[in-house]
Amino acid sequence: MLNDKTSESRAQEREQAEPSEKSQPIPLVFLIGAAALVLWGAGYIALSGSFGRADLGDRRTLADLSGPAAGAVPAGSANGKQLFTANCAACHQASGKGLPGVFPPLDGSEWVAGDERTVANILLHGITGEITVMGTSFKGAMPAFPQLSDAELAAVASYIRSEWSNKAGAIKSELFEAERKAGTRTTPFNGGAELKALAGKAS
Repeated sequence: MLNDKTSESRAQEREQAEPSEKSQPIPLVFLIGAAALVLWGAGYIALSGSFGRADLGDRRTLADLSGPAAGAVPAGSANGKQLFTANCAACHQASGKGLPGVFPPLDGSEWVAGDERTVANILLHGITGEITVMGTSFKGAMPAFPQLSDAELAAVASYIRSEWSNKAGAIKSELFEAERKAGTRTTPFNGGAELKALAGKAS
């Protein structure tokens, strides 16, 4: 009997204690560090004021971002330089010098500085075939710009007539409106000869 009890006691000693769930509080050092970070953040926000400079932000309104309705560009509001860069500079170059033997120059061109009606019709209808500019013959094609409004055409025409060495006057959008309404042409002008004939009719 004694041996049985002794064996049972030894068996119990070999067994590990039953697992139990104990409470493990957050270490005090961690709590102090977290509190310090919170206090530092609150102080930084309170002392730094507004985030960034308001004058450097994007102050555009919804109306600015939506842009004007099609055909609603008022005269004088279109940017001729931007329109030239987007539609003309690839061929005539930002310098207005064109590409020798390929695209004629606008800087110093007699066509640019000449009759306003001729300039308007070139933009409205385009030109193909041979044209002489500043004594040099060019043969190619220039597209029309029907996608541009009268005000935009006037802006780009006025820009090239006064840019670089050109000193010609601005062209009003009313001229483009009148030429667009009066014109029956559906094809580009056939070279400089037809443009000269157009200028002769105007005079």
